[in-house]
Amino acid sequence: MTARIITIGDEILIGQTLDTNSSWMAKNLNELGVEIVEHQSISDDKPQILEALQRGNLADVVLVTGGLGPTRDDITKLALIDFFQTTLEFDQETYDRIVAAFTKRDIPLTPLHKEQCFLPAAAELLPNKKGTAPGMWLEKDGTAYVFMPGVPYEMKYLMEAEVLPKIRKTHQQEIVAHRTIQTIGSGETSIARRITDFEDNLPTHMSLAYLPSLGTVRLRISSKGEHPTALNEELDAKATELVSLIPDLVFATGDETIEAIIGKLLLEKGLKLGTAESCTGGGIAQKMTSISGSSGYFEGSVVAYSNRIKNELLQVKQTTLDQHGAVSEQTVQEMVAGAIQHLGVDVAVAVSGIAGPTGGTPDKPVGTIWAAVGTKDKIITKKFRFGRDRTKNIHLTINYTLNVLRKFLLAG
Repeated sequence: MTARIITIGDEILIGQTLDTNSSWMAKNLNELGVEIVEHQSISDDKPQILEALQRGNLADVVLVTGGLGPTRDDITKLALIDFFQTTLEFDQETYDRIVAAFTKRDIPLTPLHKEQCFLPAAAELLPNKKGTAPGMWLEKDGTAYVFMPGVPYEMKYLMEAEVLPKIRKTHQQEIVAHRTIQTIGSGETSIARRITDFEDNLPTHMSLAYLPSLGTVRLRISSKGEHPTALNEELDAKATELVSLIPDLVFATGDETIEAIIGKLLLEKGLKLGTAESCTGGGIAQKMTSISGSSGYFEGSVVAYSNRIKNELLQVKQTTLDQHGAVSEQTVQEMVAGAIQHLGVDVAVAVSGIAGPTGGTPDKPVGTIWAAVGTKDKIITKKFRFGRDRTKNIHLTINYTLNVLRKFLLAG
């Protein structure tokens, strides 16, 4: 089975709103074995909507989000009337549901809510318990067309409650399953060289995708089949084999983040963490506290951007700063010791570097970063050399330093 995804809205085309609907729908359709043949974003314009719908025979199902306004002359509704050669009819059931919901919440109704209930007569209406506009399922020339609101939580409700079950029931698909291995510290080209034989010898029904990001690469093994048990056992075996080839790079299997893994390690060991950050400006602390429950292991952070703060709050010696500079192994070591004392933690992380694009010297060019992780008894350091892009350097520093922390906790 194939599918096209269409999003309607000028706000998406001009970059004002991020289209998260398409990626969510694609992921969930893919898990059903549905092949996505096209993503298309169009403006809220009748000719464009009609043109997009007229290309519907390129797929078995066309999923459309956005463009459903509350008035009878809504552009999308007018396009539907023309395309499906139907008329608008008042749907009393939809109106009664809106009245009941608004009365319960003591919200006044307007004439627009009644206008919204004029819907294409040819449509099978999909009840929307998360909003006022129902979804609509129409068919033409062997293709199913599904129209849903653009509000993400309304779209997700309609997909999960109505659309996906209907697709499962009417279209028998092969099972599609994935295994994700997350790596850090090496680019996709280097990884590919190390796993060439593995990739070359994958069965024809399996595929391997490289999904790179800043400092990380997700490796996704995908497989199709008719028998769930055999398919999943084979995928598990292949994932285990892949991990064994690059164990030094793998930090997770599945979708768990590195900060979540570190949080679990800290909880297991009963340790409290703090950070002392210069070039990352608190970015490591932000990552760690993005996890629910992080108050159980994260105490706080000192953003020591200036040498004065490094000296006064973290007790980095002035002689260290004078002789070695803020971006040095000696400075981050003393930042760790100062953070442990000042924050009262068991483990601390410290970073100091030249994020750029200015500030570099011949000895310490832009992209030079020093990181340290340690306890009162042991401190390890790591020097990184990145490029000249400030934003990339900051993100890489955060990710790579978290990996240093992860390995430190595992070794301890």
